[in-house]
Amino acid sequence: MLFNSIEFAIFLPIVFVLYWFVANRNLKIQNALLLFSSYFFYACWDYRFLFLLMFSTFLDYFTGFRIHDSKSKKGKLTWLYISIVINLGFLCFFKYYNFFADSFVTFMSHFGLRMNVWSMKVILPVGISFYTFHGLSYVIDIYYERIKPEKDIVDYSVFVSFFPLLVAGPIERATHLLPQIKKERTFSYANAVDGMKQILWGLFKKVVIADSCADFANAIFNHSYDYHGSTLLIGALFFTFQIYCDFSGYSDIALGTAQLFGIKLLRNFAFPYFSRDIAEFWRRWHISLSSWFRDYVYIPLGGSKGGTWMKVRNTFIIFILSGFWHGANWTFIFWGFLNAVYFLPLLLAKKNRTNLEIVAQGKMFPTLKEFFGMISTFSLTVLAWIFFRANSMKHAFDYLGTIFSKSLFEIPNKKPFLAFKIHPGVGMGLILFLMIVEWIGRENQYAIATIGSKWNRFLRWSFYYLLLFLVILFLSHEQQFIYFQF
Repeated sequence: MLFNSIEFAIFLPIVFVLYWFVANRNLKIQNALLLFSSYFFYACWDYRFLFLLMFSTFLDYFTGFRIHDSKSKKGKLTWLYISIVINLGFLCFFKYYNFFADSFVTFMSHFGLRMNVWSMKVILPVGISFYTFHGLSYVIDIYYERIKPEKDIVDYSVFVSFFPLLVAGPIERATHLLPQIKKERTFSYANAVDGMKQILWGLFKKVVIADSCADFANAIFNHSYDYHGSTLLIGALFFTFQIYCDFSGYSDIALGTAQLFGIKLLRNFAFPYFSRDIAEFWRRWHISLSSWFRDYVYIPLGGSKGGTWMKVRNTFIIFILSGFWHGANWTFIFWGFLNAVYFLPLLLAKKNRTNLEIVAQGKMFPTLKEFFGMISTFSLTVLAWIFFRANSMKHAFDYLGTIFSKSLFEIPNKKPFLAFKIHPGVGMGLILFLMIVEWIGRENQYAIATIGSKWNRFLRWSFYYLLLFLVILFLSHEQQFIYFQF
């Protein structure tokens, strides 16, 4: 079930009404309803993998108690390893089996050995990367005695499988979400309105911007050898906005939906394309994943406490792991490696925590230094996204080679524009509108959180209805979110 589907538009109000008007003031019934709704939501994709989700949930629920009750450190560590190995084993099998098998065959062929390795058409369960990381953070936090194991299996199951975040995050922590699940919740009209506004903005980003950009980006990337460098550069720009609006749009809908049920999820995006350096970009892009790798990989490896070599090593480890987490392809690994290379000069110069505040805070325009910082960071990000989108390493380097050729200065090809739902000028105008609104609202949790708060009622509702009209206008077909494949 997709957020941008008719099915979800029917599903959400039904659950909302049952939650507040039937199960109201009974926390156990509310949580049981959330769990049933979450399992139904997931089963709509493929009910067979619902059992994998339930197994993962029971595994970490059980091992959490075994870790806590073990008297020795060795016993705690043994149960922790059992959870980690089984969880990552399932993840590696479904997501990485064919990648490792094919890579092994290719490696052995360099020595003149022909290997026949059994390959399978494995279906990747939606959300497995996300709910696996939910469970891992839970058992690791119990091991380090940050939390105690949750006794109520329903409450714990809701933490793992809460439907707004189930298939594409944000990646939650038990320390943040479980206390909210266990706490009595009362309906707040203000929170519900705020949630609906965030859902509306998320739908606008996904349906109007991301899906439109996808048509053009796909047309160019899938036939990149036929086009000039100028066309490929435009294609890379369109993909840059596609992936941002697709994923951040999902996160906005997830956060807004959770807020309808009195639950606040972790923020996942904070206007990353306004970043002044790569370090700031990674503090603002997919925040829940970046902080997960920081807390559960980078810091346990020594973080930044050791010497220069340890800092460099740990930085490359988490960036490459982040790339590999996204998919079983060398392009994702290189994308992570490239971002580590971007990050390295800031780390060595100890400037990786320079830009912590919001750009041009309290001002309408950035300084010249901030402006060029944003442009240079955005440019590096666009180049890195080419590897993320390309089908192979060869495809990525050929794509870049064409961009940095004399054809960059030729008139863009007309053919790809025919794939666009609307006139390209209108599409670029919508992207400009997006960036203006996000710039104005960059000091808030999401772009339109306070926009229109001082307008009269007519103007404010006209703005909301304009966004809604555009969503309905562009909702010609349901298009899956990019991060469902991760």
